[in-house]
Amino acid sequence: MRKPGRAAVEFLIERTLFLCAAGSILITAGIILVLIFETVEFLREVPVSEFLFGTVWTPLFYDKHFGILPLVSGTLLTSAIAMLVALPAGLLTAIYLSEYAANPVRRLLRPILEVLAGVPTVVYGYFALLFVTPLLQEVVPDLAGFNALSPGVVMGIMILPLVSSLSEDALRSVPNGLREGAYALGATRMQAALRVVVPAALSGISAAAVLAVSRVIGETMIVAIAAGQQPRLTLDPRVPVETMTAYIVQVSQGDTPTGTLEYRTIFAVGMLLFVFTFALNIFSNWLRERFREEYA
Repeated sequence: MRKPGRAAVEFLIERTLFLCAAGSILITAGIILVLIFETVEFLREVPVSEFLFGTVWTPLFYDKHFGILPLVSGTLLTSAIAMLVALPAGLLTAIYLSEYAANPVRRLLRPILEVLAGVPTVVYGYFALLFVTPLLQEVVPDLAGFNALSPGVVMGIMILPLVSSLSEDALRSVPNGLREGAYALGATRMQAALRVVVPAALSGISAAAVLAVSRVIGETMIVAIAAGQQPRLTLDPRVPVETMTAYIVQVSQGDTPTGTLEYRTIFAVGMLLFVFTFALNIFSNWLRERFREEYA
């Protein structure tokens, strides 16, 4: 039989945990409602077709245009560069840590990788602008001072711990029996890793990749500092571009009056960004369930 004092403490803890969970849900709902309200007010003055399919974005100019495709192209361009850097490097790092590294080496390398995740993004932004861009200008012709290539590369370095750690966890969850079966059939360690372990852990690796995409799409300071603030519809990584998050930073600096159409553009852009990341999270869950392997 439980003591009355202990029952009261457990009741208080249970209610506290419930309030924390309910509070997070209410905060999320409040953010979504604000985005929806302001986006609806914006779309009352700007047609949806112009917003989604327009190719010119100049809401702060005298000649106003509200086509968001330049911001979307800048976001996707920098994100694609980041994933081209992070996915191969992160997966190879995960394979090494899971299949090759001895325990002392693994215990040393994992904290070093995690340090990359703890560096403030504003530091990464100035690192891209002041170090990576001049370095790339030595090998890439006509690379502008502000460009999409440099912040894309640095964002790939930033999310490297995310890809490597999640992929390593997925690889290490594969039963040793599969590895031993491959070795018994004459496979080398590399063949066992690439042809047996990686396919078996595909669901976790895919989920890690999608979560990394969500992370780079929502990155703000690196692209705001190093990519420039010139919205243009281009796939050329050598020229300045502007991403959705960088535009939100630009307008949020306080020069735009509250309640104006220009001010509401940040909520419309934020709503589209929320839809992108939410869709990616749903896709990540679907991938994990679709390709998940269960072993007895």
